Amino acid sequence: MWGDMSDNADQIAFWNGQAGATWAALADRLDRQIEAVGEAALAALGPTPGERILDVGCGCGATSIALARRVVPGGEVVGVDVSEPMLAVARRRGAGVPGLSFQEGDASAMAFGSPFDAIFSRFGVMFFARPVEAFAHLRQGLKPDGRMAFVCWQGLERNDWMRRPLEAALPHLPPPAPPDPQAPGPFALADPDRLGAILRQAGFRSIRLVAWEGELGAQPLGEAVELSLRLGPLGRALQENPDRHEAVARAVSAALAAEADAMGWVRPRAAAWIVTARAS
Repeated sequence: MWGDMSDNADQIAFWNGQAGATWAALADRLDRQIEAVGEAALAALGPTPGERILDVGCGCGATSIALARRVVPGGEVVGVDVSEPMLAVARRRGAGVPGLSFQEGDASAMAFGSPFDAIFSRFGVMFFARPVEAFAHLRQGLKPDGRMAFVCWQGLERNDWMRRPLEAALPHLPPPAPPDPQAPGPFALADPDRLGAILRQAGFRSIRLVAWEGELGAQPLGEAVELSLRLGPLGRALQENPDRHEAVARAVSAALAAEADAMGWVRPRAAAWIVTARAS
């Protein structure tokens, strides 16, 4: 394990508990759902043969494998994540892929060896307790003029895949505490002005944010309902209020059924930022 991870202790505990186990169990479904936006971020990075790349918050390894296939021959990809359950899936999936390795650790505190040509992340950089310091540390792991590309969500109001199940569920749950929009979580980097300021303070330049909007991967209605009930803020709320599960499940199922096509498939819309930058 790399470095002192005390700053992100809450997130480390979270992703090594039920959340990590759930993501590991649902890895194939989740990868299909977010494949299109992940591919857009990979295209923005533009990995080439021979490069050494760090995949931050690599999760179950799909993007690390995709990167490794783009840097052959002679390249190397290191996937890093704090979640042991998800890394177990990543190692199984990536067994035998040339130039690919996985490490358990916190990318915001890891001790770097040889510098990287590039850093990549698919929805893995929104969970830092101190984002300026975390990105500054990542910059130190890049070669001079090294580049970074990642994708993060825009605001909840623009992401129907989470917003609509939450709206359907809230009448059946205790009133939630007002959210802190800057707290670590899926929408922590949604504000483009704040995101740009974080990267500038961390020492990056040539910062560019490109809006990605579109449909996530289509899912059968039952699968879409299950994912909504098991993941994100709604999943956490149901863990804390298991007696509300049946009522919430009925409400979410009805809300998503109203959006399903004639074949019963749900195609939720989403909005993200594709972010690119260079080390100064």
